Amino acid sequence: MNIKLNRLRLAGLLAGAGLLAVAHPSFTADTNAPVAAPPPGTGTTKPPMPAPLTGAELYSMHCNRCHAERYPTERTAAQWKTIMLHMQVRANIPGTQARLILKYLQENSGR
Repeated sequence: MNIKLNRLRLAGLLAGAGLLAVAHPSFTADTNAPVAAPPPGTGTTKPPMPAPLTGAELYSMHCNRCHAERYPTERTAAQWKTIMLHMQVRANIPGTQARLILKYLQENSGR
C-alpha cells in the first residue's frame, strides 16, 4: 500500500512538471498528434549580430583605458599613423580595430 501511494505521488509530481510521459513507459505520446510550431524567436535561427563598432567608438574604448583621449585635430594624419603603429602593439589592439581607429583619426585630423 505504501509503495503504491509513493508511485501515485511521484506520478502526480511528474505530471505537474510535464514529465509523466517520459517517466512511465505506459504513457506514450500520440504519434498522429499534430506538432505545434515553436514560438517565434525560439527556433534554431541565430540571434542577429550586433552592429560593428565604429572607429570613434573603438578609439574611445581602447585609448581611455590608459590615458585621456586626444582630439583627432591635435595631430596630422602622418602623426596619427606613427602613433597608432606604436599604440597597437602597446595596447594589444587587433589589426582590424587599429585600422578603423586610424581611419577615424586621419579623416578627422588637423592635416
